[in-house]
Amino acid sequence: MKRTRLDAYRMRHDLDSIWLARPENFAWLTGGDSVVDRAGELGVAAAGYDGHEVTVITDNIEAPRLAEEELSGERVLTYDWYGSSLADAVASHVDGPAAADFRVPGLRHVDISALRYPLTEGDIDRYRDLGRETAEVLEEVCRGLEPTDTEREVAADLRGKLANRGIDSPVALVGGAKRAREYRHYTPTTRKLGKYALVSVTARRDGLNASCTRTVAFDAPDWLESRHEAATKVETAALAATRRVGRAGGTAREVFGSIQEAYRGVSYPREWKRHHQGGAAGYRGREWIATPWHDGEVTLPMAYAWNPTVQGAKSEDTVLVTEDEPEVLTSTGEWPTGTVSKGGLEVERPAILHIE
Repeated sequence: MKRTRLDAYRMRHDLDSIWLARPENFAWLTGGDSVVDRAGELGVAAAGYDGHEVTVITDNIEAPRLAEEELSGERVLTYDWYGSSLADAVASHVDGPAAADFRVPGLRHVDISALRYPLTEGDIDRYRDLGRETAEVLEEVCRGLEPTDTEREVAADLRGKLANRGIDSPVALVGGAKRAREYRHYTPTTRKLGKYALVSVTARRDGLNASCTRTVAFDAPDWLESRHEAATKVETAALAATRRVGRAGGTAREVFGSIQEAYRGVSYPREWKRHHQGGAAGYRGREWIATPWHDGEVTLPMAYAWNPTVQGAKSEDTVLVTEDEPEVLTSTGEWPTGTVSKGGLEVERPAILHIE
């Protein structure tokens, strides 16, 4: 199916081949991880498709490892690391009109992000495994929390346990009682958790990204339960709108309108302005983030990670939305939940875990 999408794009734009070096695109096409330096925008290899086969170009350092550990039989061409660059190697190999998702001399630029969705059956199978394991690790860490733990200690534990399963964690946020109320992105510090904590993660494996948040309370402030409940209602409204808009072939701004309405319905009409609400998930943490004006297509089946916040509270999971009932991918079935009904949809959403 992915090659069919690329073929349609090639023919529409009169291209003989398309070359992908951005990590999300490389992973989407090959299933492999091309990243060595996580601070860079590009991986160490480019995957090209010409309508017949996928060819990977990389340097002589990376070729053996990629062929053995990351690829599944694609042809691999190499160049000497000291004699050329990835862009020049692709340019010298290409014969005929071509495009790339990075700067290559003589090639057009291509943005294939819209080709990454909707998800394929293979994507969905891998997503289910990633989502379940991410939730297992996050919930295991949360069950072991104590008020005297520091945010950084929790984040380190979370990242380490995910790494043991071959899962990267580009985002690991831990906010104790003070900072979770003050900030929407509670990057971990040496502060102790205190009365309660929010723990959020975006986890990545096989190029796919799964996001989820859990709330743990030791001596919860009086307002926490009601704000958490409000966030779950907004998230449920977002999921219901995603299914409705996706069935009709609509856009992200239509879903966002329902999110704004849901915030008004829970008496927090301005909270949507204080943090982004999430959007489609897949080979990026968010393939797109919804805004009141965003024209991103709402496709089905697709993963969506909506993350509404109400000061000091947050609700977030990665959910597969289809024509039928949504499937929470980041679920273990072992965390306490509550039933939430909104917009014609009834779902189980994570509750606050109280630890005495």
